[in-house]
Amino acid sequence: METTAKPHIGRKISRIRELRGMKQDYLATELGVSQQTVSRIEASETVEEDMLKKIADVLGVSAEAIHNFSEEVLIFHIQNMHDQSTAYQYNYQCEFNPISKVVELYERLVQAEKDKVGYLEKLLEDRK
Repeated sequence: METTAKPHIGRKISRIRELRGMKQDYLATELGVSQQTVSRIEASETVEEDMLKKIADVLGVSAEAIHNFSEEVLIFHIQNMHDQSTAYQYNYQCEFNPISKVVELYERLVQAEKDKVGYLEKLLEDRK
């Protein structure tokens, strides 16, 4: 459900951080601030652009991605990826016949043994 309220940048930062599996302590260390400062940033509705860019770099996203982040869109994409992956999950078909591959392997092994025998017979004839 879409709301008309002003987007809360702090919540978006918090959610992206959580999705990336990152703790506030780590983000704070990377930004050179305290964990309490990160907590205040995540609680605030706005963040200065230079700080937002630093946060985006640590999170591995762009500042624009933070501005445009929507959990509803993320869930929609995850559901679509899951639906598409399960649609094809049971439609795997071999591109080759496994039995013919086994036969081919044995034919190569038999030929290699024949070549060895031929080489050994030649060596024995040369010794005579």
